[in-house]
Amino acid sequence: MKYFKILVIPLLLVAIISISCERDDICPDSTPTTPRLVIDLLDDTNSDNKKNVFDLVAIGVDNEFVLPDYNFNDTDNLVLPLRTDENTTQYILIKEASINDAGTPDDTSDDFIDGNQDIITINYTREEVYVSRACGYKTIFRNVTLDLDESDPDQWIISRQSLTDNQSIEDETAAHFSMSH
Repeated sequence: MKYFKILVIPLLLVAIISISCERDDICPDSTPTTPRLVIDLLDDTNSDNKKNVFDLVAIGVDNEFVLPDYNFNDTDNLVLPLRTDENTTQYILIKEASINDAGTPDDTSDDFIDGNQDIITINYTREEVYVSRACGYKTIFRNVTLDLDESDPDQWIISRQSLTDNQSIEDETAAHFSMSH
């Protein structure tokens, strides 16, 4: 009986502790979170063909950050995050971008990005959707429109088109807009 108590009591304690523990609340990488806007870049002479933009840089207008994925990339599509705290996001898209050192190659503080700039404005309404306790909420975007600044005389983006009526952005699996250049 003495050995029974010595073995059973610790096993019983371990079982009670195991049952009372909660699983870790970690959001798996495979869980869809707030989607980004996907834009296909098409050839303006043949809209069935994708066409690369060379040395493309995308800069957020309000926060002045350069997206690392688009630092002087040659690409035929864009994947851009949208602001979740506003109903509008603007980007400067710079084609054939280069660093202008303002004549001072040893001083990087006065460097800027040079190239053919076009501004796009994305308007939308935001909807918060509960994902799970571990992942929290994600934002989906409804009634999305993409506008071009047409006052630029050197505009390289010829046109844009939503790929569905009443465009919503709920995932990143397919393009939402196309732009011809």
